[in-house]
Amino acid sequence: MSELRWHPFLREWVVTATHRQERTFLPPADYCPLCPTRPGGFPTEVPAETYDIVVFENKFPSLQRSPPPPAVSATPVSPVAPAAGVCEVVLYSPRHGDSLTSMPLERIRNLAWVWRDRYLELGADPLVKYVFVFENRGEAVGVTLHHPHGQIYAFPYVPPIPERELAASRAHLEAHGTCLLCAAMEAERADGRRLVLEGERFVAWVPFFARWPFEVYLAPRRHQASMAEWTAEDVADLAAVLKGLLGKLDALFGRPLPYVMIVHQAPTDGASHPECHLHFEFYPPNRTATKLKYLAGCEAGGGTFINDTLPEESAAELRRVGPASVAAVIAADRAAGRG
Repeated sequence: MSELRWHPFLREWVVTATHRQERTFLPPADYCPLCPTRPGGFPTEVPAETYDIVVFENKFPSLQRSPPPPAVSATPVSPVAPAAGVCEVVLYSPRHGDSLTSMPLERIRNLAWVWRDRYLELGADPLVKYVFVFENRGEAVGVTLHHPHGQIYAFPYVPPIPERELAASRAHLEAHGTCLLCAAMEAERADGRRLVLEGERFVAWVPFFARWPFEVYLAPRRHQASMAEWTAEDVADLAAVLKGLLGKLDALFGRPLPYVMIVHQAPTDGASHPECHLHFEFYPPNRTATKLKYLAGCEAGGGTFINDTLPEESAAELRRVGPASVAAVIAADRAAGRG
């Protein structure tokens, strides 16, 4: 059962999806449902001995193409609605122990094209108003399957955080005639203290207003509203900057760092969105090698984040570790015979 229930105080939808309680939880590697199906072995979600990148609909979706009617009636202040939409799983690699950090650049480029394809196809559905690409990595952020994968939610509305970002960006554009993220990125590049990694077309930095200790933004230098505008040159540079950034995150404490990666881009509601600037956001939960940042009262109940670190110091730590430059990422990939 899944449905949308309106939160009248926050003015946003809440999805109830009770069937997700039954989803697979941290199975042994030999019984991973996302690995290829080996001859005579455990049958998985992919009935093939190997694959490149696979996309399929989630077996335990929060949103459904043909959702059942709500199981409850609306209250006087809270409407209910069917949980319409699409939830997809994107398998990055057939190798169980792989990650975006260890994958060759060619595979990451192919993944970027897959993201773009799904954005265009899902966004063409009149039902879909927002295509939300994301990845959860590590048990610290609630991952239940370790196989390298991400997800895509196709929402029938614009989710509240992107909606707030778009409203702020629209107001800035109307007041100043410029893109808000372009202005923020220009300021970061001029300052330099919070920059983490720069490619020819994409830039990664710890934002001045970071809420998480090692929060990072990654965005194209050229104003792009969505993945639909990517060129082959964009995808090549994105792959190198993304791989280099994640290499830095993993080098920070000498082990794979848990994170949430999300992509904010233009809604697919049929309207023009000149205010929108595509960007990735990364939220690693670690504040030290052994301590996690939890959302306590002020954050979870008040909505005000408290960052225990200085963004300038976090960025400096990330610059010191991992690949020194995008050129180093590309050179290492070529040396491995994978470029």
